[in-house]
Amino acid sequence: MARPPRALSPEERALWQRVISSVTPIARAKPVPAPPLVPFAAPVATPSPEPEPARRVKGRVPPPRQPAPPPPKPPRDTLDGGWDRRLSRGLVAPESSIDLHGHTLASAHAMLDRGLDQAVARGDRVLLLITGKPPRPESERPHARGAIRAAVGDWLAASRHADAIAAVRGAHPRHGGQGALYIVLRRSRSPARNF
Repeated sequence: MARPPRALSPEERALWQRVISSVTPIARAKPVPAPPLVPFAAPVATPSPEPEPARRVKGRVPPPRQPAPPPPKPPRDTLDGGWDRRLSRGLVAPESSIDLHGHTLASAHAMLDRGLDQAVARGDRVLLLITGKPPRPESERPHARGAIRAAVGDWLAASRHADAIAAVRGAHPRHGGQGALYIVLRRSRSPARNF
């Protein structure tokens, strides 16, 4: 329960009166009016200064640098003319073949890797790779055919057996013509025997 306020004694009242009389009230500040709104004016376009004429340089000015051409790839074909003649006439019989018909790109790549592995292990010299015919030039793009044929070059270059490949040539018509390739493998070097 709250107590009622106590009444001031006559001395306390006199003291309070003296305090009140010594205090000057704070003058209230008048509110500052907001600045008047100025209508927005579009910026005036200033004419740009005239560009400086190109300076002439005395003496010979070198032409801009051209990027360096990529370094030439080392020759992959290490066959002599006799090999090329026999391959082009169909006189070389491949020791083994890999048929990539009906495969997806992934399964064809895996099959090519396995086939190369087996051919190198057996010591084969010529491998027939059946890829299917490339698309005809008049065929509509994107080609529905020839994806494996187009990827074979990159697969062989990046293969773990790339150093065992001496050359890749188009096959003779009796071995598949445009739908096949000869992969000529390097002769395996067996260590020399001392007798």
